[in-house]
Amino acid sequence: MFTIHPYLKFALIALFIFGGIAMMLTLPWGYGLPVLLIGLILLASYILLGTIQHAAKVMQTDQNYLEAEKWLNLTWKPDWLYVTNRAYYYMMKGTIAQGLGRTDDAETWLQKAQTLNLPTDNEKAAVQLQLAGIAIQRQKINIAKNYLKTIKELNVTEPMLKDQIKQFDKAMAQQGQMKMANQMGMMQKGGMPLNPRSKRRRPMGR
Repeated sequence: MFTIHPYLKFALIALFIFGGIAMMLTLPWGYGLPVLLIGLILLASYILLGTIQHAAKVMQTDQNYLEAEKWLNLTWKPDWLYVTNRAYYYMMKGTIAQGLGRTDDAETWLQKAQTLNLPTDNEKAAVQLQLAGIAIQRQKINIAKNYLKTIKELNVTEPMLKDQIKQFDKAMAQQGQMKMANQMGMMQKGGMPLNPRSKRRRPMGR
């Protein structure tokens, strides 16, 4: 999708708005009105769409979270963004925060994202998967399982995301098996039967 560099867009907004006003003041107003309208349309697109597309492009091509954050922060009023773009804004803020090790901020932004209307199940699953990863970091296994359960109910079509979900599911299963094995090992070391409800058979007398 074609995008205008944020700085270029800012320059064009100023040029068309102030240029249009100047033309309307010095020439018949009909000459300056179209120019002013173009500037207002560009301003509206900035307010409703923000700088999300450019920040996403930077993050995808360079994997530079700090650079992407710099461009994303040029969005003037996130609450004024079109709802889908606002959801993407929160999602990107969470992804960037997680990439920079700001776990608390990441969780806050991602939870905001999931309350909005993410356009497809792929985005919904991506947010849930990141929140599940944060839950695992905090040893909140049951919460992570709930996120995973929700993810499995979504219609995920993106191959890379499908693979990430599969790997996460596998890691969760291995963690559960390891926990069970550790519990069984502790019981054996303590001299207890594997089944606490079973009774030990007394040795037969000779």
